[in-house]
Amino acid sequence: MKRIGVYPGTFDPITLGHMDIIERGAKLVDELIIGVTTNIAKNPMFGDDERIAMVEREVAGIGNAKIRVVGFNSLLMDFADAMGAQVVIRGIRGVTDFEYEYQLTGMNRQLNHEVETVFLMADVSLQPIASRLVKEIAIYGGEISKFVTPAVRDDVVARIAARG
Repeated sequence: MKRIGVYPGTFDPITLGHMDIIERGAKLVDELIIGVTTNIAKNPMFGDDERIAMVEREVAGIGNAKIRVVGFNSLLMDFADAMGAQVVIRGIRGVTDFEYEYQLTGMNRQLNHEVETVFLMADVSLQPIASRLVKEIAIYGGEISKFVTPAVRDDVVARIAARG
C-alpha cells in the first residue's frame, strides 16, 4: 500500500523552515502532498493561487521525491481523507508550537483516528523562522535572505513595493 502524507500550511510565504520539513517529510512517505490552505484569519500577503504556484516552484528542485501541491479549504482531516493520506506531517519549532499541535492532533484524532500525525523538529538553525515574522521584517525594510530562497525574497519584496 502506498504511504501518502500531507503537510498542510498557509505558506505565506514558504520559508526555508518549511522547505526543511518538506525535504525530510518526503523521505518518510511514498508521496507527500503539500496542502496549501486558505486561512483568511492570517491576512495573507499572497492569494491562494499565488501561494500554490510559489510552493510548486520551490519544491520543483527536490530530488526524486514524489511531491504534489494541492490547495484546500476544508477541515484538515477531510482533506487528508480526500487525498488518501495516512499521515499528517507537522513541523515543530518549540514548546509553543508543540502545545498548539498537541491539542490540534487530539481534535483531529477525534475526527479521524485512522490518520496519524508525525512531528518533525525544525532544524536548530531554522527554528526562529516564521512566515509572519518574515513578512514583518520585510515590511519594515529588513533583509529576509536568511529565511527564504532568493525567488521568494523577490516575491515578497515585489509585493511590498506594489502595495506601496
